[in-house]
Amino acid sequence: MIMDPIKEALTFDDVTMAPKYSEVMPSEVDTNTKLSNNLTLKIPLLSSAMDTVTESKMAIAMARAGGIGVIHRNLDIIKQINEIKKVKKFKLIVGAAVGAGPLEIKRAEAIIKEGVDLIVVDTAHGHSKKVADIIKAIKKKNSKITLCAGNIATSDAAKFLIKLGVDIIKVGIGPGSICTTRLVAGIGVPQLSAILEVRKGVKNSKVKIISDGGIKYSGDIAKALSAGADAVMIGSLFAGSKETPGKLIKRNGKLFKSFRGMGSVGAMNKGSADRYFQTKQKDTSKYVPEGVEGFVKYKGSVEKIIYKLIGGLKSSMGYLGAKRIPIL
Repeated sequence: MIMDPIKEALTFDDVTMAPKYSEVMPSEVDTNTKLSNNLTLKIPLLSSAMDTVTESKMAIAMARAGGIGVIHRNLDIIKQINEIKKVKKFKLIVGAAVGAGPLEIKRAEAIIKEGVDLIVVDTAHGHSKKVADIIKAIKKKNSKITLCAGNIATSDAAKFLIKLGVDIIKVGIGPGSICTTRLVAGIGVPQLSAILEVRKGVKNSKVKIISDGGIKYSGDIAKALSAGADAVMIGSLFAGSKETPGKLIKRNGKLFKSFRGMGSVGAMNKGSADRYFQTKQKDTSKYVPEGVEGFVKYKGSVEKIIYKLIGGLKSSMGYLGAKRIPIL
């Protein structure tokens, strides 16, 4: 295989946006974003389907803030269903992740019955036969459910998923702060360029884009949306908040919570190995991890984090003269 000519590619830190003439104050902007005919968010934020980020508490907080949480799949089906029920008890929207393994259609069937608002086919490589197979199976069971699939980073992959009938495409190969795919596999596309590339692939379609990974500041959200994303998925910025799974850990008088990539040994041993097309191993040394594990400082309520992120986005929209997200 001969490598294609190398092109310049950019990530969020490589660019800033020039201000434009504006008649819009930040307090006047509309942050609504439509992800499908059945799903509109008041803010363009999703919490990641990571086992140290999103279970019911995070999903409830996200929905109340106007976004949506995607409950991770490192749970058996019954436990994942119970997390969905805890959210639905308050009549809130919620998403849930499924994989591309042979048993994942059973998981999809179960969460559809619970009235989940969004299914995310969550894999490291969305441009693959296994992903196509699970999408076809889900569409056969319920063609109306809002369906997101990923992750991808090319226009060809976008066209591949569009043909399969997805509503939303998730973009991002290796941009996450605790993801090591780019180091371990040598695979990835800088996130801003990945969004721009996928936008070419979805042109003339109604398919929406979620930028997944690499968001470090509120300005990165504005950059992702300006590049063509309709919403962003966040993991690390929400990690360590009160609503994330896991206990508080006290070290040297300071509070921490655990945070790990879904490609880490711990996460793969818990159930996410098939996300990276690996099989579950008794001997954990046989995993080839594409993520790391660690601790982050306790951040308190995620509500405060969301408030600052959306405040920064509104400020950016004011500078750019964009009253609505599609105008960015």
